[in-house]
Amino acid sequence: MTVKRNHVRPLDLKSGRIDMNHGAGGRASAQLVEELFARAFDNPALRQGNDGAVLDLPAGHRLVMATDAHVISPLFFPGGDIGALAVHGTVNDVAMLGAVPLYLSAAFILEEGFALAELQRIVQSMAAASREAGVPIVTGDTKVVERGKGDGVFIATTGVGALPVGRAIGGALARPGDVVLVSGTIGDHGVAVLSLRESLAFETVIESDTAALHGLVAQLLAAVPEGTVHTLRDPTRGGLATTLNEIAQQSGVGMRLDEAAIPMRAQVEAACELLGLDPLYVANEGKLVAIVAPEVADAALAALQAHPLGRQAARIGTVQADGQRFVQMSTRFGGQRVVDWLSGEPLPRIC
Repeated sequence: MTVKRNHVRPLDLKSGRIDMNHGAGGRASAQLVEELFARAFDNPALRQGNDGAVLDLPAGHRLVMATDAHVISPLFFPGGDIGALAVHGTVNDVAMLGAVPLYLSAAFILEEGFALAELQRIVQSMAAASREAGVPIVTGDTKVVERGKGDGVFIATTGVGALPVGRAIGGALARPGDVVLVSGTIGDHGVAVLSLRESLAFETVIESDTAALHGLVAQLLAAVPEGTVHTLRDPTRGGLATTLNEIAQQSGVGMRLDEAAIPMRAQVEAACELLGLDPLYVANEGKLVAIVAPEVADAALAALQAHPLGRQAARIGTVQADGQRFVQMSTRFGGQRVVDWLSGEPLPRIC
């Protein structure tokens, strides 16, 4: 007797929608994984087909791991989407420790009724960002929640990287006399998301700066002696101001910034003024802060500016001895002000 398998129709990626069967662990779940996720993220480690992946690390390196969750609204915005952002954000978290990002995992929480066409668009964007970064997605998970209990799609990613033995870069390593560098214009991502969310129209489109920064970090580290880059950080939620306050607290130092030296697009500055936002607190997704020893500041800045993602890099301040750990700024008008911690959340759901 021959048993005939029930014919399984391919996913309707044009007009189909997520339903609870896609999260039940049965045939529909397997089909979603096989026809959408596995096909987009295809690589040898993922093809192992297990609940985890067996991975190799270069000899003489330590393991670095970072994880992040992405709940942005709207899901698509000028210059990017939640898929690319999920890759870039986690790659950057690994790179900010001076590690080489090697692998990613991805977990999706999908809401019942979410359009498969939109999910495919997100997955394809995520796959393209992963390939461009050279950091494969090697394992993951998918869950479905009832309609009304999610917001389309949430993505959580974890990154694994290799850190050379002896390299130490972290938020607690800034020292008085160090120089503060930023790799480019601030506030682009937050204003891009807000302009779409609030249907604001500007003369020129403001696009998110979302990007993977590990290539920029590698170029910086190759240009200066080991141990002279003390701190790296990507100023995401809370912006440049919050990031520098975090570093000041970790290192037990103060900072002095020069407002006129901080790069900013004119349209971002104008949008922030219109909306009553301080651009120092607006999120970035493709910029980094580097705190370096003073003797290598010029070489470090030149290395950043020589990379496509760092052409507008600038020297924006110095680290000072300060038991109160204040971040202070010399304003364009010759005054002084304290750049304090962010209070509240002026831009919710931006990453």
